[in-house]
Amino acid sequence: MSNALARPAPIRVEDYLEGETLTDIKHEYLDGEVVAMGGASARHGLVAGAFYGALLPHARRKGCQLFIADMKVRVEHTGQTYFYYPDLVLACAPDDRETYYRRSPCLLVEVLSPSTERIDRREKLFAYQAIPSLREYLLVDPDKRSVEIYRFGDPVRYETCTEGAFRLDCLDVEITLDEVYTDAEAP
Repeated sequence: MSNALARPAPIRVEDYLEGETLTDIKHEYLDGEVVAMGGASARHGLVAGAFYGALLPHARRKGCQLFIADMKVRVEHTGQTYFYYPDLVLACAPDDRETYYRRSPCLLVEVLSPSTERIDRREKLFAYQAIPSLREYLLVDPDKRSVEIYRFGDPVRYETCTEGAFRLDCLDVEITLDEVYTDAEAP
């Protein structure tokens, strides 16, 4: 007789997607395993909201859809399926219009938090590289002016912006740190 705990049966993608429509709690899907997501700090929400506000006019100009917090991204990699909830999802492909998720984003933004930073920097960075349409993945520190940018291509390029502005190739625009942090730094 073994003392090992039996792993629960994997949850099917269809069951996960249906379950997400029936609950107020968001869950990420990791190839059959469902993981509940925690809440965010006020600064996290303010930074994500200001970033959304800065990008929205540019997204509209380009005919893209910009989502904050509630749109899932579906990632298929080596026969496995994952669903994540990035803080911002920018999707520009006109044929990428599923009701509850996007498959072909060109920009993903994660505002870091202590409970998810390791996952954002490792697991999600690795998974997001499997999305052929993804041009940029940003990690935004809510507590200090710092935006890390991964630009996908051959090779993957990395840069950090701690002052001034940074370029987003996906929208062909420059965004200033003042735009991203304006609400979080207000008195």
